[in-house]
Amino acid sequence: MLYKTKGIAISYIRFRETSIIAKIYTESFGIQSYIVNSVRSSKARGNKIALFQPLTLLDMVVYHKDKQASVHRISEMKCLVPFHSIPFEIAKSSIGLFLTEILGKTLKEEEQNEPLFDFLYQSILHLDNMEEGFENFHIQFMIYYASYLGFGIESMRELELELKQHHYPYLANRAQEDVVNMILQQIGYEKIPLDRIGRSSLLEKLIYFYKIHIEGIGELKSLDVLREVLR
Repeated sequence: MLYKTKGIAISYIRFRETSIIAKIYTESFGIQSYIVNSVRSSKARGNKIALFQPLTLLDMVVYHKDKQASVHRISEMKCLVPFHSIPFEIAKSSIGLFLTEILGKTLKEEEQNEPLFDFLYQSILHLDNMEEGFENFHIQFMIYYASYLGFGIESMRELELELKQHHYPYLANRAQEDVVNMILQQIGYEKIPLDRIGRSSLLEKLIYFYKIHIEGIGELKSLDVLREVLR
């Protein structure tokens, strides 16, 4: 049966000679995998593989045979909102790759979750439209995103207490406490006073916090690149 839905490209792997299996977070069905044929062929029309680059916002018509199927197919697709900056600015593309890796390891539900989809969709658009002050975007994103995953952060003190209980080296930091509380009081992605050292330290704590609540996150390959770019 055919369904129309929006989607957010997460990742893809090669499948046979010219096809891919794409992982896409959809508005209607949650995280899903789709076989897409002939996108790596020299005879393919246009540059369809570009539609599956990380965080690309898609407008799709998909074929879902039944709920038990693990892989589905795409009937039609197009870019919903072309990016202005994420693929073209190294700092933003590095943030985008990090967010994509986090999403790939944490999006598990194969069912509709409109509040979560809308949060991700609006956050990606906001990052693409930001002209400055986005170097801490991923910190803010992870704090907001945790609440959609069911383990939201109430305050920095609560966060550090939980880290301490799980044997993370406890180092209270008043500056980070002020920043986290500021983020929690904000509605969106306003600029926050966090330098490179503070950003790296807080990010380590947030990643450890995620690992407490979600199994299988493991090593984040994009982390080293992110740290190198965001100096």
